[in-house]
Amino acid sequence: MLRTPSSRDADGGAPPRNGARADRETSARADDHRALRLWLRLLTCTLLLERRMRNLLRLRFGTTLPRFDLMSQLERHPEGLKMKELSHRMMVTGGNVTGIVDQLAREGLVERAPEPGDRRALRVRLTRAGDKAFAEMAQVHEEWIVSVLSGLSRKQHVELFRLLAKVKSRALEITERRSRA
Repeated sequence: MLRTPSSRDADGGAPPRNGARADRETSARADDHRALRLWLRLLTCTLLLERRMRNLLRLRFGTTLPRFDLMSQLERHPEGLKMKELSHRMMVTGGNVTGIVDQLAREGLVERAPEPGDRRALRVRLTRAGDKAFAEMAQVHEEWIVSVLSGLSRKQHVELFRLLAKVKSRALEITERRSRA
């Protein structure tokens, strides 16, 4: 159960200072289940990093995180992807993908090409201008991420990656089991 912030965090950290921005984790108390506190910390870290990335992409490149994500998918698939594949990989609706592709196409960053053997399908791929724009964004994005995680040692990176892989595996297992039921 979520309650008001406790006087001390579960691992000894102090609560937010007066005037500090509250986040999801501040609603947990030391006597809440450890799994709940961990979930709130993961969620808070994700939301804080995502907010920072959205702001940096907007300010530096005048773009959005969904546009960056779509271009990232296309960069990994130079042959292009069908709209349905993009939608699935980005975990958003086809309508969302269509809107982003429309914008990027108007700017000359992506192009649509007919899918051989399927007259109804289109394949989307980066243009040369799109490749160039994405390469610049990707380099800066990587620098931002490296900077954020620079407070951890290589050993800590490896351990965190290993632990999060276990969480991901368990979440997928539960999700797949429930979807089969």
